[in-house]
Amino acid sequence: MCTHTPHCPTADGPAAESARSVASHPEQGWSLLCNGLVVFEDTGELLPDGRVVPPHRPLATVAV
Repeated sequence: MCTHTPHCPTADGPAAESARSVASHPEQGWSLLCNGLVVFEDTGELLPDGRVVPPHRPLATVAV
């Protein structure tokens, strides 16, 4: 999908979320990245092959 230089990381790579956004729908809570990855505002993801990556929010820390 990525046609610019430098190419975006692949959708299944460790830096997949750093690809360029090609469509953003914040009112619906999702964006499509250049590598075919759909990212959701809850940090979940949908890979181009249909696999789902569950939300991976950092755990909240409690200040003492």
